[in-house]
Amino acid sequence: MAALLMEVVRKINVPDLPFRIKATRENDGRSVQVLATLAEISTAYWYQLESGKRKWVSEDVIRRIEKVLGVDLGVTFDD
Repeated sequence: MAALLMEVVRKINVPDLPFRIKATRENDGRSVQVLATLAEISTAYWYQLESGKRKWVSEDVIRRIEKVLGVDLGVTFDD
C-alpha cells in the first residue's frame, strides 16, 4: 500500500518578524551570505524576509533561521 505525504498550511500574523530577523542578524555579526547558506536559503530570500517583501515563509525556514542564529524568534502555532 502506497503512502501519501500531506502538507498542512497555517496562516498566522507574526508582528515585527522582519525586524526581529534583521536585528538578530546584525547582533550576530556574521554576514547574510554566511547565515543564509547555513539556513539553506538564498541571500535574496533572507533579504526579502528582513525587508518584509516576502509575504509568507514556511515554518521549516523559520526554524532553520532560528537554529543558525541561536534564538527563538517567538513564532508559535496554536493547535
